[in-house]
Amino acid sequence: MTTDEPTESGHDPEGWTLTWRGIDPEEEGLREALSSTGNGYFCTRGAAEWEETDPPNHYAGTYAHGAYNRETTILGGRPVLNEDLVNLPNWLTLMLRIEGEEAITLDNVEVLDYEHSYDIRTALVTRTLRFRDRKGRETSLRSRRFVSMAHSHQAALEWVLTPENWSGQIGIVTAIDGRVDNDMVARYRDLEGRHLDPVTPRTFGPEIIALKVRTRQSNLYISEAARTRVARSRGRSWQAVEPKRTLHQMNDYIQQVLDLEAHEGESIKVEKLVAFFTSHDNAITETLTAAGRHVERYPDFTEAFAEHESAWTELWDVCAIDLPSEPRVQLLLRFHTAHILQVCSRHTARHDAGVPARGLNGEAYRGHVFWDELYVYPFLNFRLPEITRGLLMYRYRRLAEARAAAAEAGYSGAMFPWQSGSDGTEETQVVHLNPLSGQWDPDHSHNQRHVNAAIFYNVWQYYQATDDLEFLRDYGAELMLEIARFWASIAHKNPQTGRYEIHGVMGPDEFHEGYPGAETGGLRNNAYTNVMVAWICSTAPRVLDLLTASRRRALRSRLGITDAEIARWEEMTRLMYVPTHDVGDGHRVVSQFEGYEALEELDWEGYRAKHTNIQRMDRILKAEGDDPDRYKVAKQADAVMLFFLFSDVELREVLDRLGYGEIADDPDFARRAIDYYDHRTSHGSTLSLVAHAAVLAGIDPTSSWERFLVALESDVGDVQGGTTKEGIHMGVMSGTLDLLQRAYVGCDVRDGVLHFAPRVTTRLDGLRYSMVFQGTSLHVSVTDGELVVEVATEGFSHPVKVDLGGEVREMKAGDRAAVRLVDDPSHIPGPTELEHV
Repeated sequence: MTTDEPTESGHDPEGWTLTWRGIDPEEEGLREALSSTGNGYFCTRGAAEWEETDPPNHYAGTYAHGAYNRETTILGGRPVLNEDLVNLPNWLTLMLRIEGEEAITLDNVEVLDYEHSYDIRTALVTRTLRFRDRKGRETSLRSRRFVSMAHSHQAALEWVLTPENWSGQIGIVTAIDGRVDNDMVARYRDLEGRHLDPVTPRTFGPEIIALKVRTRQSNLYISEAARTRVARSRGRSWQAVEPKRTLHQMNDYIQQVLDLEAHEGESIKVEKLVAFFTSHDNAITETLTAAGRHVERYPDFTEAFAEHESAWTELWDVCAIDLPSEPRVQLLLRFHTAHILQVCSRHTARHDAGVPARGLNGEAYRGHVFWDELYVYPFLNFRLPEITRGLLMYRYRRLAEARAAAAEAGYSGAMFPWQSGSDGTEETQVVHLNPLSGQWDPDHSHNQRHVNAAIFYNVWQYYQATDDLEFLRDYGAELMLEIARFWASIAHKNPQTGRYEIHGVMGPDEFHEGYPGAETGGLRNNAYTNVMVAWICSTAPRVLDLLTASRRRALRSRLGITDAEIARWEEMTRLMYVPTHDVGDGHRVVSQFEGYEALEELDWEGYRAKHTNIQRMDRILKAEGDDPDRYKVAKQADAVMLFFLFSDVELREVLDRLGYGEIADDPDFARRAIDYYDHRTSHGSTLSLVAHAAVLAGIDPTSSWERFLVALESDVGDVQGGTTKEGIHMGVMSGTLDLLQRAYVGCDVRDGVLHFAPRVTTRLDGLRYSMVFQGTSLHVSVTDGELVVEVATEGFSHPVKVDLGGEVREMKAGDRAAVRLVDDPSHIPGPTELEHV
């Protein structure tokens, strides 16, 4: 029981801590996900180390990049193959036994005081607990832990335990538990969740226990070693104690019990240092030996934390976004930054890692890599581009598999999967469980071929931000050209219209898998896809032109790119079909896909009256025996994504070239399309909030900011009603960071120039952050109604071209440029309003 009612998460005055007070079992899973701590190599959920795993309330998951395993489940006589990011052995286990009694848990004591906090600055998880056991003994316990940002294989856990009104014998149970399954997500529990086979437990001297396991299909070895030490308080210092140690081990579990005397009022400190290795690691002979050797050399908790803190300080110097005039916004921006860096750090760049849509914080989406990297890279490109480079290599290394998939489907080039895991094969399920109906429905989402367009776009944006011609030459160009070839082969020319069309795909919407009543999935001419393809076909020749003549010849020869293919790309930039439909008063908007205008309108008000949350209208409709394919209803931004990814100038250029200038040149083109689809979108994905907030920044700043705030709160507030506990949403977290720099400050790169066109100016007072553009460090701030851009003097690389207010200037070390902000966010200041110092 508890005497302290739970409160909403709070924050400290400096805006660096999230705190939960009191116990709320229904919220524990969410708190565990939000207080996960990681270093870009592995990550552990913020579960209490003394609690047994009991989903959904307690789930001590640990996950590492690339640690996948495939299993088969028989469902209704049909074999269903699935690959999961594996829940790895639990290194957290640390429990207290008093006088040989059962271990203390929150269920068998009276909780007098309880606080769970997450220090954003260092990703440090702290719990403070006071409890009274069944014999009236009162005890205080402070627990702290981190996964080291300084050393990728290191984690640490510390207890300070104080008997308040008793003395007696205690036992500290420290263990590594390999008896774990993937069992977090309820809708996946019909699928096989056993992924680990035991190999061996082992000790390295009296202080160190270790465990080695292996994934059942992928043959990945994982080893963890833990060194546990105890000390007593002696005045202001600690004195090491050697307790009596009792070992117990099985083939998939190993523990020590450390027995010692506890004295009233005297604190006892327990330190558990952990080493984590997999057989994917470099410079090791064998994982178990490496884990034991490293943990033996680790310093104590205090020194290890100091190194960890120093590594985080360096990251914050580069990545911090400060907005002191909006304390809650600033807190959550920092919180999102910390989580992005715990999944994608400099350690990540040294591994074969993609960006799991739910990070390394849970088992939703089975740890697969989707297109969410589209939202992640913009933040990293301008701060830690070496991480983006490493993550893009995940795609390049799977290019052969993408080529094979395209060939098998009858296409040229490379066709990347919608869901990717270990080797780049398609991991999308063929059936999907609807939790509202309990039925397994067909899943056609593998038809979301627009992931190919996202990969092309990501490589180009990375190059634009970094000028990394070496990457483009050696890897990026090949990726992009093979993707362009795929689109040229999947498109066909309609002999009646003379335009190129693409059939059998899905857009980002996801509610529309096909046409009403159709036996096969896929749509004709998804506008987002077709416009992206037209842009890709215009960009691919530019990529070739950036290469040296010898590299261009070699690449064209190896890939077999003919002049006829390049000519087809050029033709597709002019002749791609983009469906449009009339919305009244003689105005037209881009149709989400061909035939969209013939769909029925949904009774939005009726469904809002019946359901407290209609974000997943697809599940609601299917549970009623209806079909979302019948209606003008979208899960998330689809056609609107075009306005999110491209500036007005870029999008108009693409549409003008395609012959749709009449629509594109309409001054209300964007406003009309965005408003039309906004009224028909349930925003069932948090990514939709980011996209709509961004596109509304220059149209309806009030609505834009409101959506930005909802996006900021979406994970910490679990706005989707239970999804965040299954893993944080990488896309929305990074998307909110990108919103500040791209939508509100108006920062984007075109043709080697860094442009600034600030929006929502009344909310930006005091904003400051650093960024790196093509290797040169810049400082951006909003002060006294001015947007100021300064070129750093330290670490300076070379002059860069910056556009403020429509005037392009070449800025060198120490230069400062400022543009006066205006109240009308749709107004871009002209050169006469620019002050250059």
